[in-house]
Amino acid sequence: MLEGIDLSLVNWSRAQFALTAMYHWLFVPLTLGLGFIIAIMETIYVRTGIPEWKKTTKFWMKLFGINFAIGVSTGIILEFEFGTNWSNYSWFVGDIFGAPLAIEGIMAFFMESTFIAIMFFGWNKVSKKFHLASTWLTAIGANLSALWILVANSWMQSPVGMHFNPDTARNEMGNFWEVLLSPVAINKFLHTVTSAFVLAAIFVIGISAWFLLRNRHVVFSKKSIKIASIFGLAASIFLAWTGDGSAYQVAQKQPMKLAAMEGLYHGKEGAGIVVVGALNPNKEYNNSDDAMIFKVEVPKALSFLGYRNADAFVPGIADIINGGYTYTDKEGNLQTALSFDEKVKRGKIAIQALADYKKAKDANNDSAAVANKRLLDNNFAYFGYGYLNKPESIIPNVPLTFYSFHIMVALAGWFMVIFAGALFFLWKNKLEKQRLFLRLSFLSIPLAYVASQCGWIVAEVGRQPWVIQDIMPTAAAISRIDTTAVKITFFLFLIVFTALMFAEIGILRKQIRKGPDLEDEPEKAV
Repeated sequence: MLEGIDLSLVNWSRAQFALTAMYHWLFVPLTLGLGFIIAIMETIYVRTGIPEWKKTTKFWMKLFGINFAIGVSTGIILEFEFGTNWSNYSWFVGDIFGAPLAIEGIMAFFMESTFIAIMFFGWNKVSKKFHLASTWLTAIGANLSALWILVANSWMQSPVGMHFNPDTARNEMGNFWEVLLSPVAINKFLHTVTSAFVLAAIFVIGISAWFLLRNRHVVFSKKSIKIASIFGLAASIFLAWTGDGSAYQVAQKQPMKLAAMEGLYHGKEGAGIVVVGALNPNKEYNNSDDAMIFKVEVPKALSFLGYRNADAFVPGIADIINGGYTYTDKEGNLQTALSFDEKVKRGKIAIQALADYKKAKDANNDSAAVANKRLLDNNFAYFGYGYLNKPESIIPNVPLTFYSFHIMVALAGWFMVIFAGALFFLWKNKLEKQRLFLRLSFLSIPLAYVASQCGWIVAEVGRQPWVIQDIMPTAAAISRIDTTAVKITFFLFLIVFTALMFAEIGILRKQIRKGPDLEDEPEKAV
């Protein structure tokens, strides 16, 4: 059904969007988390009046500002790509996808931009409490921006609160609150921003550890590590809880993604979670080879986490393609899963019904239009399958999804060790003597970024081939533009984004090497 589409155009468009998104996410999480850490530090300063806390706040605020400025530029390009490279998608989603992004731009971004100016330049121009409020509102505004973007992304993963208008061939919003408050959106927002809090805490601890290794700014560093460790440990515990909620939603809404995350080709009752394992590169969904070369797993854990029942059946990749297993739908009714072939059949019925509906409307044949609209509505849930031909097309990149998921989880556990260890050594007043721990803390900074990127790889690669789950495949969403233009802009973006990344690293290094300005400065009464 996708005849005439240049697959190289699809792949290059995907590559360009992935490039932009991954570079953008290098900058965003530090902004989301560091904003709240700064706000906490300034709150301590306002409550205690101790000047060192003000200077501590101002140092981390400089690093926040450098990161924030570069993150905004990549985010703007990312939003423009929806119109340039994904115009079919932009048309098809109607006002659903655009509404959260519009709210993000009008409310959250302007709120963030307004108060960030006061946060940076209003230290001796406004009262302490007003400046503190501006810092908190900047942090909240940044996270509100993330909220609306993540709501839009969650709708792509699990479309709700909408209806399809056959007259315009667009999905239109039917219930804004259902879109905003869907369980998928809530879990994705909480899990994503909490992961950003963990990254920011690791960043603060790592930089402070670097100072301690050089016996510089010891008091400043220990204060920073204390705040970041408490903040990070609390965030890590919450991250585990939201991760459980996210995994549950994936099991309910995107079983193929869950199967790829665990390398599960053949479903079973009481399925376990793989703790450590290696995939068999020769495994196909329809052969009898073992899926894993080796594995260590927690028995029944996947069934419990995915279905809240330790003995529940978890479908594997082959089961999802072949169908026939039973599951409980969102209304609580027991259903039999359809096969890929049956879904394709129903998807093609929906596509043909849409075409016949338009013909009937053009011919003023109201009875035929009503009949075809009913047929379209009854099969619309599988609309996207009508564009697919091969069962393999609904299988995401299993190795990339599997290893990204397990690296992310393992690193999350490591970060909890760092937070707990830092608090323990602070309590024992031995932190500056723990040279190995301080080195590991510093080296954990890039690992935090690896974990963050892995999370998005799982989320986005794991849902392929869908740009809107079950409704629109990625290949049907692209703009019909020249592939050469996409290739050229891909490499241009690669050069520009890489230059921005190295520029940020260079500026950050310069500011970090300079260190906090701990010289006394006069306090101005306002």
